[in-house]
Amino acid sequence: MQSNESKNVSSSDADSYSSAAPTFSPLYQQIKGLITQSLQSGEWKPGELIPSEIELAGRFKVSQGTVRKAIDELSAENLVVRRQGKGTFVATHHEARSQFRFLRLVPDSGERAYPENRIIEVKRLRAPAEVARLLEMKAGESVVFLKRVQSFAGVPTILEELWLPGSIFKGLTIERLNEYKGPMYALFESEFGTHMIRAQEEIRAVCATEEAAGLLQVVVGMPLLSVERISFTYGDRAVELRRGLYLTNAHHYRNELS
Repeated sequence: MQSNESKNVSSSDADSYSSAAPTFSPLYQQIKGLITQSLQSGEWKPGELIPSEIELAGRFKVSQGTVRKAIDELSAENLVVRRQGKGTFVATHHEARSQFRFLRLVPDSGERAYPENRIIEVKRLRAPAEVARLLEMKAGESVVFLKRVQSFAGVPTILEELWLPGSIFKGLTIERLNEYKGPMYALFESEFGTHMIRAQEEIRAVCATEEAAGLLQVVVGMPLLSVERISFTYGDRAVELRRGLYLTNAHHYRNELS
C-alpha cells in the first residue's frame, strides 16, 4: 500500500524534496516535508488556513490518512494549529497560546504574565568568532546585537543579550522595539519574515557579575540561572543566539517532557 502511494507523489514535488530527505523515509514523512517546504516558501503565511486534508491528498496523490499523519506531526511540532470545525492554520507567534512557548520562566504563584521590556541598546557589529560559529555564519559578518531587561510587576527578572543575523534583521532599531508592545518573536515574524520553530538551550547556575547585579538590582554574587538559546527557523537554520540571566527567587524554570 505504501509503495503504491509513493509512486503517486508528483515528480516535481518529489524532485524538490529529494535533496531534503532520503528516499527510504516513510511516505507521510515525505508529505510532511513537502508541506513544510510550502510553509518555508511562504505559500501559506503564519495565521493562514492551509488546504484541507482532502485537498492536500489530491494535490500529492496520496491517501487522506497519509496527509493526516503528516499534519499530526506538524501539529505536535507547533508548525500548524488545528481548530475544531475551522481547519488547520499555520502557527503564528501572534497567538496567545504561542506567547509562552519560548518563555519557560514561571512565577511561583502560578499566574503567568508577559514581562515588560526595557531595551538597553541595539547596535550592528561584526560577529565575534563564537557567535558566528553558533549562528553558522562567517566570522566578521554583520549581526544585530540587542540587550534588554525584562520585568514582572516592575521587578527586573531577566537580563538578555541577543545576536541576530544582520542580513535578515535589517532595519531593526531600538525605536522599533520600544514602540512594539507584543512578543519579540511576533515582531520578527511579521516584519522580518522569520518564524521561530524550535530552540535548543543550555542551562547552568552562575553568580551575578557587577553589571548583571546593577541591571537586575541584586547584590553581586547573587545566584542566577544562565540560559543560552539558539533558535531555528525552517530548514533548521539558526537565526538567533540568546543569552539570558534569570532571577529565580520568585520564579522557576519549567519544561515539559514528552
